[in-house]
Amino acid sequence: MAGRLKAPTGRYGGKSAEERQAERRRRFLDAALQLFGDSPGYRGTTVAALSEAAGLSTRQFYEEFRTLEDVLAALHLQVNAWAEEAVLAAVAGAENLPLAERATEIFRAYAANVTSDPRRIRITFVEIIGVSPRLEEQRLARRAGWVDLVCAEAASAVTRGEAVPRDYRLAATAFIGSVNGLLHDWSAGWVDATLDEVVDELVRLLLGILQPADPRHAGP
Repeated sequence: MAGRLKAPTGRYGGKSAEERQAERRRRFLDAALQLFGDSPGYRGTTVAALSEAAGLSTRQFYEEFRTLEDVLAALHLQVNAWAEEAVLAAVAGAENLPLAERATEIFRAYAANVTSDPRRIRITFVEIIGVSPRLEEQRLARRAGWVDLVCAEAASAVTRGEAVPRDYRLAATAFIGSVNGLLHDWSAGWVDATLDEVVDELVRLLLGILQPADPRHAGP
């Protein structure tokens, strides 16, 4: 289909066209979280099945989206936005804590949000992989955002004298890869540990990057 159908305008049932559109979009994304994040998965879902799960028509689908890939892209951003909101709240709340406590609060907030619903993990770490160059670019862009957040925290730690001054981008990139991999493996049942133990391990890894035992080996 070349483009989305034009959505109706005006008020209906006490709701504006914008309110009805937002509600339809939410219902499609809720249905996508269930179908893409559980069974049958993104690749096994059709427009008809998604519309039925949302309680809407295929015509209404094409008023909101062009393709199922558009739905997956929107859902991936939404799941990341939920996690980011939780993390930023933790960052603000832990501003005056020592580095180890602050890092623990931040990563506990992230892990709790991401793992609160197994479907979110599947969207973030499984379904988004290998779909298209467009979604791969989006996935890497969101990962870069998390790298930026770690770098910002590292810079703050340096300013407070809690971390060794250096360029942390490469280390932050490796760390985010470790976070994603460990949380995915934990959620899949491949890691015999509690979530708190996973968070503690990630915090130890981060502190090892920021506060090496011998600063002479911290890097340039």
